[in-house]
Amino acid sequence: MIKDVIIKKINKYEDERGWLAEVFREDEIDFHIEMSYVSSTKPGVIRGPHEHKYQSDFFVFIGPGDFELHLWDRRENSETYKEYVKIKVGESNLCSVIVPPGVVHGYKCISNNNAWCVNMPNKLYKGKNKQEEIDEIRWEQDKNSPYKIL
Repeated sequence: MIKDVIIKKINKYEDERGWLAEVFREDEIDFHIEMSYVSSTKPGVIRGPHEHKYQSDFFVFIGPGDFELHLWDRRENSETYKEYVKIKVGESNLCSVIVPPGVVHGYKCISNNNAWCVNMPNKLYKGKNKQEEIDEIRWEQDKNSPYKIL
């Protein structure tokens, strides 16, 4: 695994009413959440790859649907510098994934139906009142990018 990326298995607790899954507890993961959003991705669609300079993403993959999550470590001072990891996440592998700054990441919906992802990053998108520069390096916009999701 890539250094400082945290993957936490999410357990489903089911009974006659349905199910419950804890996605975050501050006594298990030291992480400060600034905002959250939910996205739905259509079959075959790729989001990313991109990276952040300052922000960590806290993704929650619980379904419906599945993704291939791709991670590349670009942090020169990291012991996993230049390593690449691909993992299946979502309905068939319930988990949360914290991606630190400097780790390029993206995912592809590999389901026949839309797949959902929740993100709870530790920075506000575009800062307070959306007045700051966007903290992203959009590798998917660079046709010569070494980071590709097929």
